[in-house]
Amino acid sequence: MTLTPPVAATRAHSFTRHGVTVEDPYAWLKDPNYPEVTDPDVLAYLEAENAYFEAQMAPHQALVDRLYEEMKARIKEDESSVPQKDDDYLYWTAFETGGQYRLWWRKPVAGGPDELLLDEPALAEGKEYFRLGAFAISNDARLLAYAIDDNGSERFTIHVKDLASGTLLPDTIPGMLSDIVWSADDSGFLYGLANKEWRTDNARFHRLGTDPAEDVELFHEDDEGYRVAVGETSDRRWIVISTGDHVTSEVRLLPATDPFAAPILVAPRQEGREYDVDAHGDTLFIHTNDTDPMWRLVTAPITAPGEWTERIAPSPHFYMTGVDCFRDYLVVEGREDGLDQIEIHSYDPAAAPRRIAFPEASYTAGIGDNPEFETQVLRLGYESMVTPGTVYDYDVASGALTVLKVQEIPSGYDGERYATERLKITARDGTEVPVSIVYPRDFPRDGSRPLFLYAYGAYGHAIPPGFSTGRLSLLDRGFAYAIAHIRGGDDLGQQWYHDGKLEKRANTFTDFVDVARGLIAGGWTSAGRIAVAGRSAGGELMGVVVNSDPELWGAVIADVPFVDVLNTMLDETLPLTPGEWPEWGNPIGDEAAFHLIRGYSPYDNIRVQAYPPLFISGGLNDPRVTYWEPAKWAAKLRATKTDGNLLLLKTNMGAGHGGKSGRFESLREAAEEHAFVLWQLGVES
Repeated sequence: MTLTPPVAATRAHSFTRHGVTVEDPYAWLKDPNYPEVTDPDVLAYLEAENAYFEAQMAPHQALVDRLYEEMKARIKEDESSVPQKDDDYLYWTAFETGGQYRLWWRKPVAGGPDELLLDEPALAEGKEYFRLGAFAISNDARLLAYAIDDNGSERFTIHVKDLASGTLLPDTIPGMLSDIVWSADDSGFLYGLANKEWRTDNARFHRLGTDPAEDVELFHEDDEGYRVAVGETSDRRWIVISTGDHVTSEVRLLPATDPFAAPILVAPRQEGREYDVDAHGDTLFIHTNDTDPMWRLVTAPITAPGEWTERIAPSPHFYMTGVDCFRDYLVVEGREDGLDQIEIHSYDPAAAPRRIAFPEASYTAGIGDNPEFETQVLRLGYESMVTPGTVYDYDVASGALTVLKVQEIPSGYDGERYATERLKITARDGTEVPVSIVYPRDFPRDGSRPLFLYAYGAYGHAIPPGFSTGRLSLLDRGFAYAIAHIRGGDDLGQQWYHDGKLEKRANTFTDFVDVARGLIAGGWTSAGRIAVAGRSAGGELMGVVVNSDPELWGAVIADVPFVDVLNTMLDETLPLTPGEWPEWGNPIGDEAAFHLIRGYSPYDNIRVQAYPPLFISGGLNDPRVTYWEPAKWAAKLRATKTDGNLLLLKTNMGAGHGGKSGRFESLREAAEEHAFVLWQLGVES
């Protein structure tokens, strides 16, 4: 195989919008037949890049293998979850030694043999890609409805299994993209179909034994920017149909006993207002941001769902992220100054809430799978950057925490070898940005050591300071590992998210750069010794910062990067575009949005300058960040940059947004990326 990098052809292509003509000579890499990709020139270029990737990585295969074996040795191969009771059964999942995929099990609480509900390894046999989506047991526990995607396109097919006989019912529904919710009598279930633009604009009911073509559409969303989802309240009395985009939501309720009843609209959509709903008896508990971006909790009678009465007011320090109703209490989750909190509240408003105390200064915690409405014991999860994942049962009456399981690391783990801190680094506008960092205890702060910096910074998605076994391969080679909780996520509340989107999007990028410079100033590392990584919208972040501050980075990992932002936001035929406009802006009708996006879109701002080493990945079947975005970006970078640093593009030809499926295949991809970092920073080759 050749070590000469591929050179993509350029073909004249331009468009004019808002009086600006944009040249795009790599537009031909978008196959006009997408989602089918058959253009021989496109496929030839992607295959050439993959061959170049393999040739460059081949001399370092021993390092990849070494890292892979390290990572694999930290994973318990026959890992299983803690069984959880749901009515008459205990349910759990388990891996077999060497298995890529899970087995789903249950056994009767009253005693009896284990029952295999679903065999993922058998379903995945012979497939390059496999992913289980929705998984829903019927109320009488006799049927299982599940959905699978076998090519990474996120177009799932529903199957229904008779758990007594082990046979599949004839009911098969392709093109699904949603959860599955059974009606109370188990005569059928609700789900949503993806339309041709891969948007779920409907909620449908399938009656078992009937032709799916006859399924009744219970709700249809006409706004092309909204997505429809189905769920149920904690007491399972109500089926929830929700619709919304990134800033507005609307909820309808159907009695689980009569899905064809007229839906109850909780509150009509108001732009900028989001809410979600649970129920206790005849009272709705509504979690909403209608008055404050820190959210609040209101209640309303089911007979007058729009008459809201405040139950828990918004707090300037506590960001309320969710509310779950149980029979005898309700659970409020949130973050106080960025750290997870779980509170137990009585239904008596006069009673004081109780907060569950956790031992470390930086951690992540939340309630786990708690399917029973009447439970007196809550299943919780907890971890930190130095503490492996821990499963607890919390006794609501006594407040006692019982450890059920601590993540086992077969090759051994000594948490005392590492330390973690939560730093605050001041950004250029004076805002303090939290940074979670873990490092070996003997780490010198003299700027001599490498550092790995990760961030996301979009969609109000917080990156928790959790545990990672793969990360240990870097720590044990002298790295520090930091997570920058930059604006664009909701780490410090929804306003933190708002301050990193639309016209404030630049804050996300400058926060990341300023965190890096702050870490350099603090002696944690030095310029050119920082490896950075981001995925999807985090890949957009990588694209921006290599344009703006290339000298800081010693290696860059950009997985399925959203880098062709302007073109994508101008193409309303793409699956996600209309629903993304509230996040990025609509450059079609809004000239200011056009200029804003054009000003930072990584692909449109590649410069004649030196760039750091880059490892770029894409997925041919990815419906979220289409394969041509990383391909066009890589092609233009190759033709423009002035350095001799390595640029690799790897396209998974049989996968989508999440990369390869299977726990060991995804682990090998992580080992490749770690090897690239170690190689480029001169730590190990």
